[in-house]
Amino acid sequence: MYETAPVGYVDQPPFLNQVIAVRTALDAPSLLHILLDIERALGRVRTIRNGPRTIDMDILLFGDAVIDLPDLKVPHPRMLERRFVLEPLAEIAPEWKQHLQALL
Repeated sequence: MYETAPVGYVDQPPFLNQVIAVRTALDAPSLLHILLDIERALGRVRTIRNGPRTIDMDILLFGDAVIDLPDLKVPHPRMLERRFVLEPLAEIAPEWKQHLQALL
């Protein structure tokens, strides 16, 4: 887990960030639906873009898939701009550096 300064809207406390890897039989849109349900159950209310929130769960990668849907883009379109994503991702899956370059 990494504590980082907020990005974008900076008038808020630091964030705690982590990346996890999971195996699932779900397709990416179904997984996203479940993640959004978890966010709502934990009190997430979307008010200010990049503003304070109780939790934020994203799908960064989904195997070898490149997904371009209105509500889901994979690989995550801004992950390469976010050290708070890349550092923990490289820690748990260093092989994804080469894999990610091939996808993008």
